[in-house]
Amino acid sequence: MPDRATPQSHEFEAALTSLRAAAPRPELRVEEIPAPGSLAPDAVALAGDVSLSGHGDDSELGTGRFVLLHDPDGQEAWGGRFRVVCFAQAPLETDIGLDPFVADVAWSWLVDALDARGARYIAASGTATKILSTGYGELARQSDGAQLELRASWSPLDAEIAPHVEGWSELLCMLAGLPPRSEGVTALPRRRKRG
Repeated sequence: MPDRATPQSHEFEAALTSLRAAAPRPELRVEEIPAPGSLAPDAVALAGDVSLSGHGDDSELGTGRFVLLHDPDGQEAWGGRFRVVCFAQAPLETDIGLDPFVADVAWSWLVDALDARGARYIAASGTATKILSTGYGELARQSDGAQLELRASWSPLDAEIAPHVEGWSELLCMLAGLPPRSEGVTALPRRRKRG
């Protein structure tokens, strides 16, 4: 009887090879980070920070995480053997944060970015959260602020993961206000630092 673990191990190895061959946008610094160990038998995680300066400091433009989960036996809730879980966050101008459609726009950017790269997937789900803040007391000197967070997951249909990473990369850069690589899409203005 053939060893069942071998084909699945090859499948995850193929997914890792594809993930590592992805070409994220150059404005995004991406590195592998420790993956959560309890969600699936196999996992890999990436961290991304939008950086225009090339310095190693944490990004004030946008940050995100991309996690690929793999279960050789599949999971019914996933509809397959792979699941991507991602997070993207970026500061916004307060008036843009007040726009009632900004969350819808962020979700459409994700779907458009995945589709434009030919990512094959099913069962997409997620949330877009607008966070508005005003400082008081010792923090009153800070200006009002806004952030947009997108948390999403979907199930890739095969081990070709590079288009998924590249779609996430595009989303993160667009949330940070960088011009889109796709024609006909408008970016959000970048948040300006206030003194």
